[in-house]
Amino acid sequence: MPTKYEKIPTSIFDTSENASSYVANEIAKDILQKQKEGKNYVLGLATGSTPTRIYTKLIDLFVQKKLSFYNVYTFNLDEYFPMQPDHLQSYVRFMNEHLFHHIDIPKSHIHIPDGSIDPKDVFNYCKEYENEINKLGGIDLQLLGIGRTGHIGFNEPGSEINSTTRLVTLDQITRIDAASDFFGEEHVPRKALTMGIGSIMAAKKIMMMAWGEGKSKIIQKTVEGPVSEHIPATFLQSHPNTHIIIDEAASCELTRIKTPWLVQNCDWNNGQLIRKAVVWLCQKTQKPILKLTNADYMEHGMADLVTEFSSAYQINIRIFNELQATITGWPGGKPKADDSNRPERAMPFPKKVIIFSPHPDDDVISMGGTFIRLVDQGHQVHVAYQTSGNIAVFDDEAVRFADFIQEFNSIYVPKSNFNIYEKIYNLTKNKMAGEVDNQQVMNIKGIIRKCEAKSACRYVGIPDTNIHFLDMPFYETGTIKKKPISEADILIIVDLLQKIQPHQIYAAGDLSDPHGTHRVCLSALFSALDRLKSESWMQNCYVWLYRGAWQEWDVDQIEMAVPLSPEEVMRKRKAIFKHQSQKDAALFPGNDKREFWVRAEDRNHATADTYNQLGLPEYQAIEAFVRYKF
Repeated sequence: MPTKYEKIPTSIFDTSENASSYVANEIAKDILQKQKEGKNYVLGLATGSTPTRIYTKLIDLFVQKKLSFYNVYTFNLDEYFPMQPDHLQSYVRFMNEHLFHHIDIPKSHIHIPDGSIDPKDVFNYCKEYENEINKLGGIDLQLLGIGRTGHIGFNEPGSEINSTTRLVTLDQITRIDAASDFFGEEHVPRKALTMGIGSIMAAKKIMMMAWGEGKSKIIQKTVEGPVSEHIPATFLQSHPNTHIIIDEAASCELTRIKTPWLVQNCDWNNGQLIRKAVVWLCQKTQKPILKLTNADYMEHGMADLVTEFSSAYQINIRIFNELQATITGWPGGKPKADDSNRPERAMPFPKKVIIFSPHPDDDVISMGGTFIRLVDQGHQVHVAYQTSGNIAVFDDEAVRFADFIQEFNSIYVPKSNFNIYEKIYNLTKNKMAGEVDNQQVMNIKGIIRKCEAKSACRYVGIPDTNIHFLDMPFYETGTIKKKPISEADILIIVDLLQKIQPHQIYAAGDLSDPHGTHRVCLSALFSALDRLKSESWMQNCYVWLYRGAWQEWDVDQIEMAVPLSPEEVMRKRKAIFKHQSQKDAALFPGNDKREFWVRAEDRNHATADTYNQLGLPEYQAIEAFVRYKF
């Protein structure tokens, strides 16, 4: 339930899919009600990954003949400037592809800021955009996403509450977040046209959505923090009819989720909640677990937990033992050992293991130390690279390798007349930002990443026969936007699992981006596991989820912690270095400009430091896993 901390009504849904269905159904109800009244419905729209599933649901309602858009007028929040409407990153193109071309809305009812107008006409154009909204009686419902800076629309920090449609300069963080769409930060426009805070606040109803852990901190500040022009979304606290819709991942920093004992009575029969509370209390008091006192618990809203367990000591020793039991140097299980308090079973030994890697480097970046341990300890380890990763290679890398091929041919295939270097060079030199690669260029980029993955696996010590390139079809679009998961994607995984029949599966459980490759790859794996769950070998299979380069599981969530020695940290680093096309600078670095090996080491060191601060053994680094129970 919402708490006194929350200053805007906020609803949490278990998935972004269900949240999107709720929003789409609310829009549909409002449209149908206006149609009954013989009135128009004015809808403010947003772009980006957040609303795409809402638009898909609305299209479905139209196709099912449950909804028409004949009375709907739309106004989009923003557009990059300058931007031609037919460009790949244009919001005109985005809206046409995701909504307008699939429904019966009259073209004259659609309004999207025009990024192609002459700069000298911008002021009058923005004024007229406001007038068009007012002529229709204002916006009935405004959909919003939220940026990491707290911007709504492109109203960056510093925007005033009475601001209207205007030309703005984009914040550096906003441009970094948009870099993947433009194939590089240098290609992101520095300006944009946007409806103002005042324009948004004038809407009769506002629904703001956010999905994924990456939005959790800014959601907490927006919902629970003070109103500040430094976080423009906080202005929504003064709107009389705003509703925030988030998924569980985006809710994790809200007080009622992160520290529920501060706002309500808790069910202390929940072991996971107790562990979460104790770890939080240690971090709050800066004490190790075994030094927490009754007073510490009582002063921080957990007196009833002490009552439940009679004393702090009883709580402390329980959680200390639980966390200590997560630590193992034998991720595949220790043979001839008592496994009753270990994360993994001792038998069978050795185990057949599959590491699923969404991209051709997630295996060594995210769990390279554990990968090395499994191989060193004698397990039969396979790696399955789910996608080619071909779009994440710079053009000059493709040209460099084409040059190598050309030089190689001149020595070993001297009669070849085909100049691959010239071909690839000409295909890339005049390419526009975001333009889809020619198939030959895509092939070379895919080969580069495949050879790097092989090199890393050989360094770790597995044979080529245990390296599997799945090339799942959903990924092969040549653009950031991917196809939906198909039957073909799932069957590829089913076939591999049936062939190997593993005792252990490792997979990327990094779900902070609900539309990212990791989430799609994991969803396909879960679908495959669901189909195979009745197979006899599946009854003896554990599935362990690792996180990506950007974050780690919270300590209270960790079920297997694999400590790494300084030597193993260095071996992991060298395995990551085999992915040379991703070294120094990645094409899609996200909002963190550190190199992948630095991110990985910082994360692993931080996990080890946290265990140490809790009073547990001190290690150089730790890789962490959570078990998925199907």
